[in-house]
This record gives sequence, C-alpha cells and structure tokens, in this order.
Amino acid sequence: MVAEIIDGTRIAEQMRAEMRAKIAELKSRGITPGLATVLVGDDSASKSYVGMKGKACVEMGMFSVGERLPEQATEEDLLRVIERLNEDPRIHGILVQLPLPKHIDESRVIYAVSPEKDVDGLHPVNVGRMISGEPGFVPCTPRGIQELLIRSGHNPEGKHVVIVGRSNLVGKPLANILIQKKKGANATVTVCHTGTKDIAKHTRAADIIVAAAGRLNMITADMVREGAVVIDVGTNRVDDLTAKRGYRLVGDVDFEAVRQKAGAISPVPGGVGPMTITLLLANTIEAAARTVR
Repeated sequence: MVAEIIDGTRIAEQMRAEMRAKIAELKSRGITPGLATVLVGDDSASKSYVGMKGKACVEMGMFSVGERLPEQATEEDLLRVIERLNEDPRIHGILVQLPLPKHIDESRVIYAVSPEKDVDGLHPVNVGRMISGEPGFVPCTPRGIQELLIRSGHNPEGKHVVIVGRSNLVGKPLANILIQKKKGANATVTVCHTGTKDIAKHTRAADIIVAAAGRLNMITADMVREGAVVIDVGTNRVDDLTAKRGYRLVGDVDFEAVRQKAGAISPVPGGVGPMTITLLLANTIEAAARTVR
C-alpha cells in the first residue's frame, strides 16, 4: 500500500476560491476585510510567516497592515499598538505573531486583543466559546486540520482520532473541536503527550493520527496501523546542503516509511501549512461579516 497524499495546497486554493466570493459580497456592501499583523523583533522565521500572511491578504483583495516593533519594545508599547488596532474600524482581525520576546507577558497581550478581532482564536473568551460549542473564532491550525480531513474525504465523524501533542495552539483546541456533537466532528479523541506511557499502543488503535509534538520522526511506521490517515503538523528543520537555504522542512512523521503503510498522509511542506494561513483569512472575513449583521 502506498498512501494517498493529502494535498493541503490544492484544498487551500479551493477554499480561497470560495472565500473570494464572500469578499466580493462584503465589498459590495462597502466593507473590505482587514487584517493587522503585529511583529516584535527580527526573528527570521516570524518575519517570513508574517510576510506570507500579508501577501495572502493582498492576493485575496483584502486590506492588510503590518505593525513592526523593535526587539527592545516594551510591553506597554505593544499594548498601545493593540489598543489602536482594536479601535480601528478598517481592521477586523488582529494577529500578534508568537513567540514574543521574553520580557513581554504573552498572556497579557493575548487578553488585550478584542475577542471580536481575535482571529487567532487565543483569547479566553473564544477558547470558552470553542469548548462549549458556541460560535467564536477557532485557532487556525486545528480548524485547518478539520477542513483538510473533511475536504480530502476523511471525515472524522465516528472515527477514533489520536492526537500526539497537547499544545494550546494545536493539540488541546483540536481535541475540543473534534469531540463536538457537530458535522465534521463527533469523533472519539485520545490525546497523547510526554506523560503518556506507550504512545504506540494508542496510535496503532487510531483511524486518524495527528502528529503535533514538534519532534522529528516521532511517528514511525510501527506506530501506524494499515490504512490509517496521518496528518503531520510538525515543522522541523534539517540540514540539507542541496537546498537553497541550506536546510529543508520535515514533519513529526517518518514520511517515506509511514507512507508505505498509511491509507492517506499529509506532507510537510504542503499539507497543514497552507491551510493555517487560509483559515486565518477565513476568520478575518467572518469577523468583517459580523460587523454588518
């Protein structure tokens, strides 16, 4: 068996085609969805991520603003920027690129973003809405994983999903999304982490495995049952002198070995990554739509 490749780039573009129609409808009513990205410092990876998000906005015909603060900016400097963006009617979504410099309290910054503009889905108000199944903004990567599964023909409804990783950005929210009694969810969910004994015992029982531990090649072929669906969220750098930048990105899954056993697998890059940015845009469009309801 050679696994089907779940093409996140193709699925993301399908979604963006649908979203363009929503943007056009909002523009006909005088509203252009607007996203503000906020970056503190000069971390190269963060700069790259923010740049991709701004570029995606422009390509979709959305309004985009990039706020840049130096590494030595104070917490109060950052909070003033967020306050200004909260009050700006052109801005419907605010994304503060994480991680922040160590001298800034991330929790305080997350709390400062208006829940109605929190398109990253990190504010406690939106986290509470997600857990209770009420409408709100859901973190982009977990929501992207759900869409990836549904649109690739691997609906998680009624399936046993094993998530390896319990981060606030992926593992915890994804578990809460997939246990909801809703279409595209309604799964039985097991969450494994560093305190789990014999993770392989759980993954071998899974219909769907989501690898989100941030550890290179953590999921090996012997941990996957025949025909299972494997979603790889990991982004690990490995040296590669043949690559333009001297490195390449790989996931948490031993891709080539697992591909020979799984029924379907998402690659890195080109799997979850394109979906994350697309769902950020989708959340921003939804935020804009809420202003005219």
